[in-house]
Amino acid sequence: MSSKTHAAGVSTEQIIHPRPSSIVAALYTLRDLETDVVIIHGPSGCCFKHSRLLEEDGIRVITTAMDETNFVFGGDKVLTRVIRRAVELFDPSLLGVIGSCASMIIGEDIHQAVNDATPPCPVIEVEIHAGYRDNTYGAIATLAAAVQAGVLDPGEYQRQKELLVKATDLEKIAGVASKEYISPSRGDIKYVTARALLELLEHKKRGLVVLNAKKETAYQFADILVALSTVASDIGNGYLKTFANLDVDVGLPRLRRHAENILNDLTASDVVINHITGGLDEYPITGIRAGNLIESRYGDYDFAVLLGVPHAVPMKSLGQKTIFSVTNGPRQVLPLKQLRHKHVTVEIDLHPKTLGVSHIVPSELGDTLRAVFLEEHEGAKRAQ
Repeated sequence: MSSKTHAAGVSTEQIIHPRPSSIVAALYTLRDLETDVVIIHGPSGCCFKHSRLLEEDGIRVITTAMDETNFVFGGDKVLTRVIRRAVELFDPSLLGVIGSCASMIIGEDIHQAVNDATPPCPVIEVEIHAGYRDNTYGAIATLAAAVQAGVLDPGEYQRQKELLVKATDLEKIAGVASKEYISPSRGDIKYVTARALLELLEHKKRGLVVLNAKKETAYQFADILVALSTVASDIGNGYLKTFANLDVDVGLPRLRRHAENILNDLTASDVVINHITGGLDEYPITGIRAGNLIESRYGDYDFAVLLGVPHAVPMKSLGQKTIFSVTNGPRQVLPLKQLRHKHVTVEIDLHPKTLGVSHIVPSELGDTLRAVFLEEHEGAKRAQ
């Protein structure tokens, strides 16, 4: 067995291209737990980009702005003061306090600082730094801290932990953690991809559309589902079958609300979902569920469109048919191509566009497909 794999066949090769950190994973998990304010006990620039994005999603992110003096003499008193100030400014019903590389290296006692501040609301205390190889460690540590704070059921914690472990393995097997270095790519040209999709729809080919999206990213990937369904209906292709991980009864409250919002928008657009495969936090396993359905019921399909986390749908379930994949990860293009996905496109800057929204947002491929269809339709009318 290669030294680069362990018994489960998962790559252990060192990854040298940039990856999200465990601190960022902790931040987003606190968001999903509907924390009102998060205090990062670290320098003011720690996770600056993601903190700013999360503020677009309704969560306050502040720091203790640790500096050289705190690195030497400690910053516990600063943290206590910032906790009290956050309570004065924002009156949170749930507060999160997380560590950083700086505070964890010098051994700051977050719990004692919280006790000294005596905040009037529950506090999720996460001792975390960016030195973990798997960023999902930050999410798991945050969920464990939420159980300690009494805001998360232990059973839900165990479910979430198992999903996060599966998500980590998925990335190591077929995702951006599967290779030492992957160059970012914009993928295939969207106009060419849209033309290929339109041709298949016009020839009444049988298609499968699998929405298997991660959390709030579904707001944009769902737009491609709307575009495909609308164009197919206008053409008279009634053979599309749709799958979506939009179960409104599964997951953390924020994710259930996202699923309900998207389903309402799909209904308003006359989009029918044939199979609900699970929740928005279950993307590592809902792809397998979709694959099982495809194997058992849709062996006669001609093409598949996979949206969100395409590599979660097993290739053995897809067979040798034409596969279109849409991702928001520029480094995911090469792994998908190596899985024999024929057309791979990237929705650039998708994540910032899906923060703080409650309705489906336009996608590049969806808009391109609509434009190509309209162009061809208007051209046919002029020719008549």
